[in-house]
Amino acid sequence: MVKKFDALIIGTGQAGPSLANQLTQAGKQVAIIERGQIGGTCVNTGCTPTKALVANAKALQYIRSAASFGIQVSSFSVNMQAVKARKDAIVNESAAGLKQWLQDMKGCTVVKGHAAFVDPFTVSVEGELLTAERIFINVGCRAAIPSVPGLADVHYFTNSTMMEIDFLPEHLLIIGGGYIALEFAQMYQRFGSAVTVLQRNSHLMPKEDVDVSEEIKKILEKNGVHIITGAREIKVLPGSQEGNMRLSVNQKEIVGSHLLVATGRVPNTEDLGLEKAKIEKDEKGFIKIDDRLQTTQSHIWALGDCNGRGAFTHTSYNDYEIAAENLLQGGSRCVSDRIPIYALYIDPPLGRVGMTEREARESSKSISIAKMPMTRVARAREKGETDGFMKILVDNETKYILGASLLGTDCDEVVQMIADVIYAKAPYTSICKGVHIHPTVCELIPTLLESLQPL
Repeated sequence: MVKKFDALIIGTGQAGPSLANQLTQAGKQVAIIERGQIGGTCVNTGCTPTKALVANAKALQYIRSAASFGIQVSSFSVNMQAVKARKDAIVNESAAGLKQWLQDMKGCTVVKGHAAFVDPFTVSVEGELLTAERIFINVGCRAAIPSVPGLADVHYFTNSTMMEIDFLPEHLLIIGGGYIALEFAQMYQRFGSAVTVLQRNSHLMPKEDVDVSEEIKKILEKNGVHIITGAREIKVLPGSQEGNMRLSVNQKEIVGSHLLVATGRVPNTEDLGLEKAKIEKDEKGFIKIDDRLQTTQSHIWALGDCNGRGAFTHTSYNDYEIAAENLLQGGSRCVSDRIPIYALYIDPPLGRVGMTEREARESSKSISIAKMPMTRVARAREKGETDGFMKILVDNETKYILGASLLGTDCDEVVQMIADVIYAKAPYTSICKGVHIHPTVCELIPTLLESLQPL
């Protein structure tokens, strides 16, 4: 027997529950399918737990720097069991709230199990057949595992399995130099581990401008993280085991206690039976979509990380907004309307929006640039957090802001201000004419823009 619904949603990550809510409010009968943990990566192993741990690590940093504020701390210690318990409590509260929301949602049926397509309108979940006229794929991504000789012979961690440890690695080796790798690197260094980062590229965060990458490296090394760039020849040596992890890096031996692999993400699309639904993927396994998130089957949408058009919780949520508005309100929203915006949650954080300087130089636009060290920001000096700089790019003809790289205290929040002006299609001068609170980081943005110079 085939169970019929108006819509099927495969996956309960960021886009799924909100879409289910909108569809059921419109009177649709919806089945939302989940084979793992309700809430997907963000709630369980991504944003929520990692940012909770980042906050723990920040608290430790305040304690260590207390003397510079005239506060004497005689002794302190780190209880990793308590650190994990705090993280778990935050995750459990978020996951429980989401689960309850779905269970109480009138018109929504939660189905546990693995979904695979039988045909373009039908999926099988643990032998049960479900069918609908509209299907939304929201299966997310998982850690990519690189082809490192000897890696398969040892126990290593990914961002997901790191969430389960309640001890302090003596020396954490990290393969990778992107968001996940660097956030864990600083976090565990602050908890008390020795940390070595092995980055294949010549720079950390290689998609960022070189000056941004170099400043991030300087900040992390100042914290005590050991960074090796250009680590192209990595091997796990025979006899390595947890507690004694021996790697060969560019023919030099490096010894640590534990290994974290953080080299990117791959989509969870290989076991969905997409070929039976005639849904196409690209060479990396991401589902091909058009500008409105529809796949090669117009009644099937791909939302979130699995479509390769965003790798963040906020882009996944925006996918839901695009799909819901277009489907239920006759909208015409497109993925290409989205301006790239994201943050790297080291301390201080990097807030990024729009073009990088490299992208601007490669464009045909006439551009001006402004750059300011955080040492000039009174708020940063008052907090004792003066690492980093702010950089903004402007189109000389339109006076529109093209992009910004803001690396400094509170810059993960300040960047939102820049994004709003870009979305409003307002000239940068509109910021300069506003009155901003003192003392804040935002108040220096007008001053920064007054120093624009032709690129």
